[in-house]
Amino acid sequence: MSWLLNVVYFFVLLFLSPWLIYRALRTGRYRRGLNDKLMGLHGASPSEAIWFHGVSVGEIHLLRQVIAAFRRHHPDLPCVISTTTETGYDEAKRCFPDLFVFFFPFDFSWSVRRTLTALAPRLIVLAEAELWPNFLMAARRQGIPVAVINGRMSPRSLKRYLWVKPLARWLFGHVDHLLMQTEDYARAVRILGIEPRRVAVTGNIKFDGVLAERRNPRTQSLRDALRVRDGDFIWIAGSTQAPEEEIAFDVWLKLHKEYPTLRLFLVPRHKERFEEVAQLLVRSGVDFARRSRGADLNKSVVLVDTIGELGPLWGLADVAFVGGSLDGRRGGQNMIEPAAFGAAVIFGPYVWNFAETARRLIDARAACQIADATQLETAVRKLLEDGSERNRLGDAARAFVLSQQGATEKTIALLTDSIASHRFQAA
Repeated sequence: MSWLLNVVYFFVLLFLSPWLIYRALRTGRYRRGLNDKLMGLHGASPSEAIWFHGVSVGEIHLLRQVIAAFRRHHPDLPCVISTTTETGYDEAKRCFPDLFVFFFPFDFSWSVRRTLTALAPRLIVLAEAELWPNFLMAARRQGIPVAVINGRMSPRSLKRYLWVKPLARWLFGHVDHLLMQTEDYARAVRILGIEPRRVAVTGNIKFDGVLAERRNPRTQSLRDALRVRDGDFIWIAGSTQAPEEEIAFDVWLKLHKEYPTLRLFLVPRHKERFEEVAQLLVRSGVDFARRSRGADLNKSVVLVDTIGELGPLWGLADVAFVGGSLDGRRGGQNMIEPAAFGAAVIFGPYVWNFAETARRLIDARAACQIADATQLETAVRKLLEDGSERNRLGDAARAFVLSQQGATEKTIALLTDSIASHRFQAA
């Protein structure tokens, strides 16, 4: 089967190559680590380590507390970290300066085999997903157990997998341990035919380790850098996708006339869109600041065009709009971080990536879900005018997040069992 997959991957890569070359020339992406991705890891690297993988920035942030807890429990076991994206790689290097960080190999049989041979890991831990057939088959052949942690499966994903249920069962069957966030997600995996003994419910790791104290050093540093004063009303639109920046900015334009202390911090999800959003603001004629420029950030509109600052930045928010939820394509972003800080959280209707968390926040009356731009304006206006409702919403959100913590320790316990025996019994 590996040779067939190699042929498919080759023709897909060949088909996409003009677009990839164009993007590489235009943005500089896809160049770093290309040899390791295509040919597999080479050169000196730790062996018999625990291999943690996070696709991009969000998964790398999730792994921070997991790896920290794992190293406390197993100080004698080396850890290595891989990632898929360049932003994920940069963030991993920043978060784990003392660990070996590398790019995850493309799913060609030779690249995954060479990487697995070089590392000879005792266990592979995948954050949330990233299941590739050649990689999983090679790990199985080499006797290396694979665990997915903080797993989730949206109804949309389950529906797609059911269309190819035999293939999905085969793919997930190559994963030794599926540690899922909720019982609903675990049930979805079992529907595909996965043995119950391979599946456990641990809770959502993203509730653990989140910043909940607004006076933490990183948030305070951002407060100083962005010249946030007492009396400023801070609205953060974070992890946004097109056209959410334009929607948020249009709402701000309307409300700022009535509420001159209202400041909008825009944080696009992807760095390649920073310039696009900057040009949108330039065309509006509004005097705005760019965080990356550093100077004169005391503006009513700030484009936060930096990587890795959104987490602590949420601690400045009176109102937090979580992006990727109005465009109908992305499926929402992590609303746990602003909720932990006690911000009044707003998100749109498209949150299937965080469906369970969104539902439970709504049920706890700890967040506001809106349908469109008109309702976004109404919600922000209401929260501007009604301080008691804003505080109630924020307090409920923070209490909900704190009540959900504990998944990391459950996860570490099951990973420890796997290392010891390559077996575990679902709780």
